[in-house]
Amino acid sequence: MAEAPVPLTEEEIESALRDAPGWRRVGDEITRTFGIRYHGGVAMIVHVADIERLVGHHADIDLRWDRVRFAITTHDAGHKLTAADFDLAQRIDAVAQAHGAEPLAG
Repeated sequence: MAEAPVPLTEEEIESALRDAPGWRRVGDEITRTFGIRYHGGVAMIVHVADIERLVGHHADIDLRWDRVRFAITTHDAGHKLTAADFDLAQRIDAVAQAHGAEPLAG
């Protein structure tokens, strides 16, 4: 059986955030919003979902007409931030760039 994910310390979270520009912490999750038209957002979400399935880690996703917001936390670690969250954030950034999504503030 796989070991339970280990939550990061505050220092580790601060360091990981410095290495994840554009992502911001909101409580015990990291979030980022991208501007992209609805159908492009759907395609981007499908691409992200394929990666999530492969890595076994999933974001909460909010799709609107002209934007997609991702929120990531590790549910199996008591809704705390782990290294897996920041790994997924980097993967989402790559997918967003490939789909021409524009990073938005907030």
